[in-house]
Amino acid sequence: MGGTTRNILKACLMAVAIAGQPLMAQGDDVIERSFCVFDPVGANGPLFNLMQSARPMALENGVDLELRAYTSEKIAAEEFRNGQCDSVLITGTMARDFNRFTGTIEAMGALPGQEEMRMMMQVLSQDNARKYLQTEKYEVVGVLPAGAINLYLDDRRIDSVEKLQGKRIATMDHDKAAITLVRHVGGSVVGSSTSNFSGRFNNGSVDVAYAPAVAYEPLELYRGLGDDGGIMDYNVAQMTFQILVRRDRFPEKYTTNVRDYAFSRVDEAYEIIADAESGIKDSYWMKPTPQERKDYDAMLRQVRQQLRNEGEFDETALRLMKGIRCRVDGSRAECARTASND
Repeated sequence: MGGTTRNILKACLMAVAIAGQPLMAQGDDVIERSFCVFDPVGANGPLFNLMQSARPMALENGVDLELRAYTSEKIAAEEFRNGQCDSVLITGTMARDFNRFTGTIEAMGALPGQEEMRMMMQVLSQDNARKYLQTEKYEVVGVLPAGAINLYLDDRRIDSVEKLQGKRIATMDHDKAAITLVRHVGGSVVGSSTSNFSGRFNNGSVDVAYAPAVAYEPLELYRGLGDDGGIMDYNVAQMTFQILVRRDRFPEKYTTNVRDYAFSRVDEAYEIIADAESGIKDSYWMKPTPQERKDYDAMLRQVRQQLRNEGEFDETALRLMKGIRCRVDGSRAECARTASND
């Protein structure tokens, strides 16, 4: 991908930078810790380079970070799980393996827009929410939004759920939720990864892909759209970047301050997202009718409930996000008193 990845990685540059901010004095003791950084470009990529420049600041806080670049998000996560890395930067979907609560933030349809996402971030920034960021072994010390995920279609005539039947859809092979959704609509799952899904869409190997706006320009998704394609103007989910640490490897005060700093950078993340969205041609956006949006909402709710029952999504997180949706728009059908929780 070379230099074309620069813009998409802006959305997570800040997330990586927070691990090296001068948060507090740590005294004379310095601990050595490793940080697995998912960067599609590798050691020469902007993510990894930013962390290199941040190492001196981390050292001021008593942590000597050994950075390791990974072009495969899956391998970065596996080495973190195996204890070969003390901390890691991955997407929220991959983070679900380590923290089901924060991984559920990316549940389809759970947070329809930016207002809902900002409210969720505000909730997680509170001290009493830390219990949701921690498991026995791990802690999520940074969550930053990367924008809404939309469907990219190589043919504008694919303008309904019914027309997705039989279509080849690039689906992250580690994401059970996405696989379930694609099968629910009758699509054909084409196992993909964060490093190859765009190539498959651009060269016509698949008919449909899903991504946030920050991927449009750097991953050249306009090539896959061509003259006949379009982007469904309906937010399927919200993408996040998350920094996780092994709890027994970092001082508690250090992780606390990293987390607080991460939540303070949300506005900057949304500036990047807005800039990316403005770069997409208006003619590509396909506008569903109000009734179609309601139908999509109902379908995604059904899939969320299925995945909750199968243990893929966290019930507490789903309940919290439903409360947020209903606070923003109490007219939603799911907000009626007789509606069941999801």
